[in-house]
Amino acid sequence: SVLAEIDAMLAKAGTDKSRLVSALVVLADIRDAAAMNRAWDRWVDRDNPPARATIEGKLVNPAWKIEIIATAVLPG
Repeated sequence: SVLAEIDAMLAKAGTDKSRLVSALVVLADIRDAAAMNRAWDRWVDRDNPPARATIEGKLVNPAWKIEIIATAVLPG
């Protein structure tokens, strides 16, 4: 899933989702927002939730349903 990919990228950078400061979620179909919100709520660090915006847009790959741009602070 895209959220697992974010976890992997954060780990590679030496950080984790508790250090996310913002996320932009782009959905191919805004009708998927409720399902995305449920998945996000299960995944996000509840003690340190990032600012988040969700929009509908045309994605680079037509097979994709979601793209997420996430910004995190590195430790140290």
